[in-house]
Amino acid sequence: QVQLIESGGGLVQAGGSLRLSCAASRRFVTTYSMGWFRQAPGKEREFVAFIGWSGRTIYYADSVKGRFIISRGNAKNTVYLQMNSLKPEDTAVYYCAAGPRGTPESRQYNYWGQGTQVTVSS
Repeated sequence: QVQLIESGGGLVQAGGSLRLSCAASRRFVTTYSMGWFRQAPGKEREFVAFIGWSGRTIYYADSVKGRFIISRGNAKNTVYLQMNSLKPEDTAVYYCAAGPRGTPESRQYNYWGQGTQVTVSS
């Protein structure tokens, strides 16, 4: 019923920036919270940030706080992740997720995108 599609990943040098986008299908429940997670090879999926349905509630993982910015479009079915001052340890597949409540716990999200690769070279 709900499809999430990420875009904007790529290869960037350390210190550079990327902006990820996630668009949900037109039947998306606009009261859902949306979040970003990432997963590097051999590691568990890691919380990055989430934003509430109104866009007023925002929470970041400590590892990205001050560097990444999450925002939500006016239509509320689009979410963005502006990533600044990228580090090699940010290299991962980044996933967009949606669920009924904002939380760092990945198991609480109902829908997931396919992921977009972000590679930061040193």
